[in-house]
Amino acid sequence: MVETLRAGVIGAGVFGGYHARQYAGRVGISFSGVFDVHPDRAAKLAMPLGGRGFSDLDAFLDAVDVVTIASPATYHAEQALAALAAGKHVYVEKPIGVSVADAERMRNAADAGQLVLACGHQERVVFRAMGLLDAPEQPLLLEAVRHGPSSPRSQDVSAVLDLMIHDIDLVLAVSSSDAVTAEGDGVRGPNGVWDQARAEITFESGLTAVLDVSRLAPARRRTMRIVYPSGEVEIDFVARTFRNSTAFPLNAGFADTPAGTDPLGASIDAFLGAVRGEADRPAVTAGEAIAALDLALAVEQALEDAA
Repeated sequence: MVETLRAGVIGAGVFGGYHARQYAGRVGISFSGVFDVHPDRAAKLAMPLGGRGFSDLDAFLDAVDVVTIASPATYHAEQALAALAAGKHVYVEKPIGVSVADAERMRNAADAGQLVLACGHQERVVFRAMGLLDAPEQPLLLEAVRHGPSSPRSQDVSAVLDLMIHDIDLVLAVSSSDAVTAEGDGVRGPNGVWDQARAEITFESGLTAVLDVSRLAPARRRTMRIVYPSGEVEIDFVARTFRNSTAFPLNAGFADTPAGTDPLGASIDAFLGAVRGEADRPAVTAGEAIAALDLALAVEQALEDAA
């Protein structure tokens, strides 16, 4: 019989809602509720799903075994460290934190407590569904565009930590070598952070990644082109189309796989599998999330240097 785990969510915003509904609908999960600094918002999200709204973090942590942290990124480290100190397994939405030092403290706390610390770069599971993580060649070029209209969400961090970090993680997932240079330019938004950015990152293997993100675009656009020695892969994530001129046995029907239709659910399943000891690791480990954060911060520094 599957062990029943008590699950809860920190943060009653849009992503907190996604996670709460995932937990509430899962076999083997007892959904405890939601913690938020605004108790009315926590209750409004949790109660229709059979959980409670919590305004006291310690009381919330007493009521859970596993927790998703879906609060603003600037609170991730503080809340994750509190959960880990209480002996709870943690799934933290990306970015894992806003400083590498904080993220390292989170990883060290998880290791010391023998706890699972996963990060929500769930597009890794889509890449796996495509077969790209098993491609037999190293890419030469990866170009990614991730544009969308302005949103009140994630305004505590730049578009690099909000949007580009997705593609940084995917580049790191397909690269066998480390980044050596990062250059970029961008546009600041009204709050002074980078709302638009373009970065060019080179790797020891010869791979060049050109990443373009915007929170100022009139419409949503998400595309990727990966050039290999033997051909190219082009993906339109919005239209869910896929073109492959390589000989790799990639899955053009990735959008219809469980991971393609519900990447968040697949990522949470991997987290819960690691917690239960059914899997060696979650979809994205703390170490992988720290590597993505480190490179994203290098891009931010490049933007500052070019300003």
